[in-house]
Amino acid sequence: MDNSSGVGVLDKAAVVLAALEAGPATLAGLVATTGLARPTAHRLAVALEHHRLVARDMQGRFVLGPRLAELAAAAGEDRLLAAAHPVLAHLRDVTGESAQLYRRQGDMRVCVAAAERLSGLRDTVPVGSTLPMKAGSAAQCLLAWEEPERLHRGLQGARFTATTLSGVRRRGWAQSIGEREPGVASVSAAVRGPSNRVVAAVSVSGPIERLTRHPGRLHAQAVMEAAAKLSDALRKAQVDV
Repeated sequence: MDNSSGVGVLDKAAVVLAALEAGPATLAGLVATTGLARPTAHRLAVALEHHRLVARDMQGRFVLGPRLAELAAAAGEDRLLAAAHPVLAHLRDVTGESAQLYRRQGDMRVCVAAAERLSGLRDTVPVGSTLPMKAGSAAQCLLAWEEPERLHRGLQGARFTATTLSGVRRRGWAQSIGEREPGVASVSAAVRGPSNRVVAAVSVSGPIERLTRHPGRLHAQAVMEAAAKLSDALRKAQVDV
């Protein structure tokens, strides 16, 4: 095998992934493209499928899996964070509320950047805070565009419903009122990477007394504009590279 790393099983798995880069393939197609024995190709493809590095299309053919997009998104995190700080500061200044950026990690979401309201009553979410994916407008945005199986799993025990997420997809933004924490409201919008996959959620949050029980009416436009700026920054970063 060319360019062998000395770890045979890893080299063969890389060959399978490289073959699928050209598009969907049946098992017979994988065998023909990779030169691997049929049992070996099948065993590797199924193992990669278990780790979501490979998936199946509607015809049962092997395709590149969603985990690869997640890893690519994580590789772009430094570019996302570099763009986030000025965007969040502007969002805070425009809305007068604390602004945050969240990324999903498994069944949790993590605050990776924030710009806190400078004075008065505020909702403080320190960078590095881990919050559940079961409540809050950011969780809604991070879940709404997931593949059906993960979406269904994520809704189990959630404080929002499939109908809620349908509304998020239709509007392009989410809101929550006392969902994550009593007395706190928030508005969020999805940040998309170069492949148009949701990689983060940008939010503003604060007391219900200020944001009211319809926070989207006040801040959805500003939050969506911030999300669009971050999405554009990620797309431009890919072009520059």
